[in-house]
Amino acid sequence: MEEATQTSKFRRMCVFCGSNSGYRQVFSDAATELGDELAKRRIDLVYGGGSVGLMGLISQKVYDGGCHVLGVIPRALMPLEISGQTVGEVRIVSDMHERKAAMAREADAFIALPGGYGTMEELLEMITWLQLGIHKKPVGLLNVDGYYNSLLALFDNGVEEGFIKPRARDIFVSAPTAIELLEKMEQYTPSHQQVAPQESWNMEQLGNYPTQQNAQ
Repeated sequence: MEEATQTSKFRRMCVFCGSNSGYRQVFSDAATELGDELAKRRIDLVYGGGSVGLMGLISQKVYDGGCHVLGVIPRALMPLEISGQTVGEVRIVSDMHERKAAMAREADAFIALPGGYGTMEELLEMITWLQLGIHKKPVGLLNVDGYYNSLLALFDNGVEEGFIKPRARDIFVSAPTAIELLEKMEQYTPSHQQVAPQESWNMEQLGNYPTQQNAQ
């Protein structure tokens, strides 16, 4: 008997994660769980195109679950991030800026798994774009076993020191498990007080980044 699928308002999820797996099994388990949940909800995957580390785990799970997988990778990173067979569709781009812009255009929402500098940079850029009104797509942080506790504390400190507005602190959602995070993201809508109007952006300002039309 096949497992019943769940419906979701998301068609395609962009997941930021590392090309490493980390030292503890809990991180690999979280990537596997998220991949299973995306497949169960029939949500396709957009990710960084690697076949190693957490990237490889989640892409394989979503692909095995019968959903479409799109990997976007700069040509220069292919020898580093791809080893063995990469599943799904692979889109090769010229640089990191084109990679992030393509991932943002293709996805309905974003999730960050544990990762290094690159993962954190991608997460913060999507949060910033949401705050500026470049997109209105939910951003989620999968805080596996407290991995991002220090980052969340830094955000709190930014509020206390006057660099982050209190209403902007809750512009994204976080949770310790994939199921809880996805449920929060399904229910989340940013308020007008949290984000700038999209009308303040135009093609000239955004360059290769998402336009008003395709960022919605």
